[in-house]
Amino acid sequence: MTTPRDFVGYGANPPDPRWPGNARLAINFVMNYEEGSEPSIQDGEDFSESGLSDSQGVSQGDPGRDLASESLFEYGSRVGFWRLMRMFQDRRLPMTIFGCALAMERNPAAAQAIRESGFDVCSHGWRWIKHFLLDEEEERQHIRKAVESIERTTGTRPLGWYCRYAPSVNTRRLVAEEGGFLYDSDYYGDELPFWKTVQGRPHLVIPYSLTNNDGKYMGSVGTSDDWFTFMRDAFDVLYAEGATRPKMMSVGLHMRLIGHPARSAGLARFLDYVIKHKDVWVTRRVDIARHWIATHPYEGAGLNEHEGAT
Repeated sequence: MTTPRDFVGYGANPPDPRWPGNARLAINFVMNYEEGSEPSIQDGEDFSESGLSDSQGVSQGDPGRDLASESLFEYGSRVGFWRLMRMFQDRRLPMTIFGCALAMERNPAAAQAIRESGFDVCSHGWRWIKHFLLDEEEERQHIRKAVESIERTTGTRPLGWYCRYAPSVNTRRLVAEEGGFLYDSDYYGDELPFWKTVQGRPHLVIPYSLTNNDGKYMGSVGTSDDWFTFMRDAFDVLYAEGATRPKMMSVGLHMRLIGHPARSAGLARFLDYVIKHKDVWVTRRVDIARHWIATHPYEGAGLNEHEGAT
């Protein structure tokens, strides 16, 4: 199998994204809706998932039900989701939902709230599983089921794709093959969108971030002040650079993490900090995709990917 790697990217002279309103920075907030799709005894695994929760690492992978981990996940969909929705809607700020299809099926009220919000949904897969362990046909079926499910629950098919864990060597090709996506976000190595050629066709990649992410609470930051300071510093650097080289910033959020009161306080401070700055485009991910397609159309650049080909 050949999976090309590009260590050069845009180099010293990235393109001017020409964000709407000549913004110095485009910032996209992502709420990961995963609770109810994670590995569990009920869904056929032999353990309860504890990742990215306050029980992380306690029983991860141990056989049998972990009721503490299950309830921490349930907190995300029962409480954290609504807190985050209010925080953004009260400030009239857009965001993107990285939605695991099965999870949203299991909370019709949340799916309806997403449907009514105007927030865009990027498919986070059918379930929260390791795509890199699926064979090609299994992964193709998961992509198809995710699209069909999200369209049923939200009324709109997803236009973006992002795996939980890591993609397989087949994922991008299968996403392109499906034919209805504008982009995927299975990449962390840049701060601007870029084009790839996949199976001879144009394919847009909008990088995501595990750095600007509330996953930091699971290791390198402890309080809402720590998290706010980390996000503020990233924003300040990108905003300053944006005077001559505008970029984008992705901020990843999880309902069962930053949805808790003490952590949400840091998010509130960061949202209010962002709002105070002019020339910042707070936007949905699909709008970044549409802007890039219109402003920087595919010109045949980028490596020709034949992921999964022999």
